[in-house]
Amino acid sequence: MHNLLLTWGHLEWNDFFDILLVWLVVYKLLTFIKGTGAVQILAGLGIVAISYILSIWLELSTLNWGLQQFFDNLFLIVIILFQAEIRRALAHIGRNPFFSNITASQEMEAIEELCIGAFRLSELGYGALIVIEKEIGLENYIEKGEAVDSQISSELLISVFHPQSPLHDGAVVMRGGRLASAGTFLPLSRNPNIDKQFGTRHRAALGITEETDAIVLVVSEERQQISLVEQGILVNVSDLKSLRSSLVKSLQLKLTNKVVVHG
Repeated sequence: MHNLLLTWGHLEWNDFFDILLVWLVVYKLLTFIKGTGAVQILAGLGIVAISYILSIWLELSTLNWGLQQFFDNLFLIVIILFQAEIRRALAHIGRNPFFSNITASQEMEAIEELCIGAFRLSELGYGALIVIEKEIGLENYIEKGEAVDSQISSELLISVFHPQSPLHDGAVVMRGGRLASAGTFLPLSRNPNIDKQFGTRHRAALGITEETDAIVLVVSEERQQISLVEQGILVNVSDLKSLRSSLVKSLQLKLTNKVVVHG
């Protein structure tokens, strides 16, 4: 205890700053991987680390040698295993700092139309995937779609996601309170633990939220169920009021950001 007190006594302000930065980095990393397949990978790495320690204590030379080779290449292994999370973290660091020029009331009106449209789509049995872009830009996905440039409305969503529409399997992107493009496709999640009942739309919703900070609204064509997805976590929504409040809560003060829609 005396030695510990001496150690703390020799710490300077930059040491505390260093500790704080490390804590923030670890916290952010845990936030990024929360609810994703990376959690299971971390658990596996923890088991490997414990095995390595036991191999030293129990003098298991062969096992120790094998695990030593593993840890000698740990940096490269981590990059390979966590490439999706690393891309997401870098994208978050370099996120778009510019806000839309529309008012909060206009953004709320757009969200209201999205909510109404989602439940009308559900009643009609049309499948859809609505993605709300926050700080990390989705320009690379938007550019792959067909230009629309139209104000968002529930009627337009129904038209786009109608089974006979040539764009109903793609994404419709909204920015600044307007639909910018349609027919864009999103990346599918590579999480092996996804429920087998989920189809392409749900996997796309999980995939985009694993790589960005987007919020996704999924309308299931088969079950007519509406789900909200954020950070790789899917939650079913039962009524329009709860959907509206969930979106407002998730967006917080960033209600002037952009919205993307995918079907």
